[in-house]
Amino acid sequence: MTASLSIDPLGNDRSREVIDIILPIQQLEFNVPVTLEAQPDLLQLEEVYHGSGGGFWGAQYNGQLVGTIGLIAFAGPAGAIRKMFVRKEFRGRELGIAQQLLDTLVTCSRQRGLQALYLGTVSQLHAAIRFYERNGFRRIEKQDLPPAFPVMAVDTVFYYLDLSPRS
Repeated sequence: MTASLSIDPLGNDRSREVIDIILPIQQLEFNVPVTLEAQPDLLQLEEVYHGSGGGFWGAQYNGQLVGTIGLIAFAGPAGAIRKMFVRKEFRGRELGIAQQLLDTLVTCSRQRGLQALYLGTVSQLHAAIRFYERNGFRRIEKQDLPPAFPVMAVDTVFYYLDLSPRS
């Protein structure tokens, strides 16, 4: 049987599966002191992500949800990347799941006319930081974020990607 990977939009009906991926990675794998109560967006994928003009996608490998990524659109026109997580056993270049999730979000962002993407992360996510930098994201200081950027309390490192068309 050939392995199959798909990246699909997710709604509120998949919130429990999304939580089951994200919380263990945050809390157990990386010891980030964050709870579900501090992330109500995980229970409101349609309202927070899709409703903003962004989206929320999941990577499904052989029918199992193994990764997530979210886009919150805000004034600018810009977007905030949120909740990019891939289960440990599905990470790496071999399957390329993180790259496909990011490519889906960037393509959607450009189609929707967004000109910039921003994200916040935590300093202990070294592989994620290297991944963003390989994909052209530039590190910026917190005070350089747009006022409308939805900062999460645990985030300590911030990045920016210019999506404006080049002439």
